[in-house]
Parts: sequence; C-alpha cells; structure tokens
Amino acid sequence: MRTCFLYKVLLRLYYQRALKSNYDKLKGDFIVSKNFGSKPYLFPMPTYMIGTYNEDNTPDVMMMAWGGICAEDMVALNLEADHKTVANLKSRKAFTLAIPGADTIKESDYLGIVSSNKVANKFKNSGLSYIESQLVDAPIIVQYPVTLECEVVEMQQQPYGLRVLGKIVNVRADDKVLDANGNIDVAKINAFVFDQVKYGYYSIGEKIGQAWHSGADLLKNK
Repeated sequence: MRTCFLYKVLLRLYYQRALKSNYDKLKGDFIVSKNFGSKPYLFPMPTYMIGTYNEDNTPDVMMMAWGGICAEDMVALNLEADHKTVANLKSRKAFTLAIPGADTIKESDYLGIVSSNKVANKFKNSGLSYIESQLVDAPIIVQYPVTLECEVVEMQQQPYGLRVLGKIVNVRADDKVLDANGNIDVAKINAFVFDQVKYGYYSIGEKIGQAWHSGADLLKNK
C-alpha cells in the first residue's frame, strides 16, 4: 500500500515536470517552459483606430487590437457587437482605419477606454481634430499619420464574435512620414503596439532586416 502511494506521488511529479518542460532530443537538455492554457497571448498586437460617424454626424473613434489585413485590398475587424462603432458601421457602411503615433498615445488610449454609448462627446474630449474623407462616409483624424479609407463589404456574425470585412479604397499618409522617394517610411510613423499579456504599449520602428532577403543565404542549404 505504501509502495503504491509512493508510486502515485512520483508519477504525479513526473507529469507535472513534463507539462512544464519540453525535452530537446537534439541537445539532450531540458528547455524549461510554462503552459498558460488557451489565452490570446500573441505579440505584437496592433493599435488601430477605427473612425466612423454617429447618427448626428459627429465623429466616433475607438482603438482596436484584434484585426488587420486579410487580402491585398481588404481588412478584417473583430469587434464586440455592442460597440457604438458597430452601430455606426451598420448605418454608414464606411470607416477609416488609422495608425496612431506615440505622440498621441494619451488621446488614443482614452478613445479605447471610453464608449460613445456612455460619453457622447468622447471624441471632442480627446482634443483631436478631423476632416471629412472625400472617398468614404467616415472621418479622417488629422493627428494620425497614416489612414486607410474603407467601405464595409460584409458584417459576419460568427459563433466566436462579429467580424467586419472592409475594402480599402485609399491609403492616405502625411508628408512627414514619407521618404525621399515619396513612399511611406514606417519608422517615421513612430507607431506603438499592444501587449495582450500585461496590457502595455510598446514603441516600434527600428528596421532590423529586409523581407525575402534576410534569410536568402539559407536557401543554399539543401
């Protein structure tokens, strides 16, 4: 009986260690790691700003992290159905999707904290300003350096949430974020990203390589 109990204890300790560690057969070393279960722990997460019009033609803006490019001329937004933005998307069939710079982190975070369902003049409170898009029925926030002007293509109510598909009609960029050739220089945007684990914001911008080039030397290995 005692032997059986001891065996169960040792077996439990073994499986606990197995769950926390992965064994590297190539090196013969234990790589210590921890399992967190099913969590949305992907990094970096974007901090896109969705701009729409309310029913009284005032602008509404919210920060969004769950979404991005889904085709060459399409974006996907994953949103909670009770957002004021969702109601605006249904009625106006258009929106802007902007990349905020770190110089607007206070205002952008505020727009992510406060709901227009509760604070009707939240955009005015942010201190930001806007102009009307000439291409879609949505506002362009002046202080955001890069803005995608989009039309709503489809709103998909799925078992795991609402997914909004938008067609990119135009990309608008301030002169201050363009390079000498007139192209967007992402380093000049001074963008920041969201940390889904500890809810922090982190600046980005340093270029460390070139896509489809940095790993080209490994093509020689066969």
